[in-house]
Amino acid sequence: MTVISPAPSVSPSRELPAPAHRRSKRDWRGWQFAWPFAAAFVVVFITPLLYALWLSLFQNKLVGGNAFVGLENYATALTDVNFWAGFGRVLLVLVVQVPIMLVLAFVAALAIDSARLYASGVFRMVIFLPYAVPAVVAVLMWGFLYSNNFGLTANINDWLGGDVLTPFARGWMLASIGNIVTWEYIGYNMVIFYSALKTIPAELYEAAEIDGARGCQVIKAIKIPAARGAIVIATIFSIIGSFQLFNEPNVLKPLANNVITSSFTPNMYAYNLSFAGQQYNYSATIAIIMGVITAVIAYAVQLRGSRKEDM
Repeated sequence: MTVISPAPSVSPSRELPAPAHRRSKRDWRGWQFAWPFAAAFVVVFITPLLYALWLSLFQNKLVGGNAFVGLENYATALTDVNFWAGFGRVLLVLVVQVPIMLVLAFVAALAIDSARLYASGVFRMVIFLPYAVPAVVAVLMWGFLYSNNFGLTANINDWLGGDVLTPFARGWMLASIGNIVTWEYIGYNMVIFYSALKTIPAELYEAAEIDGARGCQVIKAIKIPAARGAIVIATIFSIIGSFQLFNEPNVLKPLANNVITSSFTPNMYAYNLSFAGQQYNYSATIAIIMGVITAVIAYAVQLRGSRKEDM
């Protein structure tokens, strides 16, 4: 006898499988937290840059008023003797003063981190204290010390019987400004280096001690490589600060009027073009060029520093 099994029942309402990749709806909730910063960034940073760029493309002429000239202002700036003379001064400050300042700051950080310095807390505060002094006050203080008519320099020259110290002489002016900048920012860079040194694990020092490393060997093999990132950051900040040199020569100008001119630095040149010469368009051009040069050099230093870290 043959038994015929019933056919399997088929559900009339069988559901199709859901798509594997369903397109998710974009979530904008993160912008609720980011939009205040984004709005402030656009208003405070992006808008002034765009406005300066727009100004640099125009020129105020006697006939026709504010006329569009394209890149004519940039062509003029590239052949401007005053601009390049000022740029040469800040470049010299960068090449000479910045390495000296960073080396002194790193040595101070190493001295504090060594735990062999007596009263290291007081030493750290004394080194950092000049950075807490307002820049204008610091420059005025050093200006009084440098003056040939009064102050410490004048007293020393009177005691020696001649003009032995001449900080405001044309050949010594950049050195005098570099000394002020070093005094102001050595503490700031020292804090950056010291913070990096404090993050070094104690196990590295223990391993170095087991291997017999001492003194300079530990500094060369452990501390300098560990602080390389901080060194790169401090170098970038110092490069930017050197190209932005303005407060020191501008405040010292009344005391050394024959040496410090209105175009002593690019920032002073742009400032005087804008507020004294009413040449807003050309002033914006100088500012844009200096911004581009600063960004390119700072990026090159950062790129070189990151490559060394990867090695």
